[in-house]
Amino acid sequence: MIALVDGDIIAYTIAAGCEDYDDKTAISKCSEYLEDLVYIHAGCDDADGWLTGYQNFRTTVAKTQPYKGTRTQEKPKHLELLRTYLNTAWKFGIEQYQEADDAIGIAAYSLDPEEYVICTTDKDLNMIRGWHYNFRKNEKFWVDEDDTLYTFYMQVLTGDRVDNVPGLKGIGPKKAEKILKGCKTEDELYAAVLKAYDNDETYLEEQATLLWIRRKPNQVWKKPR
Repeated sequence: MIALVDGDIIAYTIAAGCEDYDDKTAISKCSEYLEDLVYIHAGCDDADGWLTGYQNFRTTVAKTQPYKGTRTQEKPKHLELLRTYLNTAWKFGIEQYQEADDAIGIAAYSLDPEEYVICTTDKDLNMIRGWHYNFRKNEKFWVDEDDTLYTFYMQVLTGDRVDNVPGLKGIGPKKAEKILKGCKTEDELYAAVLKAYDNDETYLEEQATLLWIRRKPNQVWKKPR
């Protein structure tokens, strides 16, 4: 099996924990962490990974609030060092105009779901089918294809505070579950969400486009017909 690795989270996590270490130690800790993650915890024999570049199509989609506009804190000092290390030593790709999450989604849907393990701590990727390993919680779990759209529309309702995607004000997971209760097809899921959005298709499209993780290159979310 191959590990599909979210390099953004790996680089940030290790860099944040290495503020008091020198460059060589930070790289060593990153290498050790990633080897344990891929070969031991995820149980894979190979890894592909991606890092988000500095251009992102979502920044032009976001009209209500700036995409990731709340991320103003200072970055860990070794972050760029570790991103370079992952790119050069592990051959992690640097994505332009999309995010590492999109590259993982595209890679996953080019493979049999039994052939990979998605390695991340980001709940956004739970809308991608297949095996997942959350290395923060040390949990390995399966996401069925039938659950992916439900997960996506749940997030369209609740939004993503980390990425500054508001969704619907006052809607948390429990309220979202009530709104989607009984929905079995995408048409039903979309209709229930549109009703909750007071039939504001423009705002719904903005939120859904920001939250949708690609399955194919250059894919953009489209409402069901």
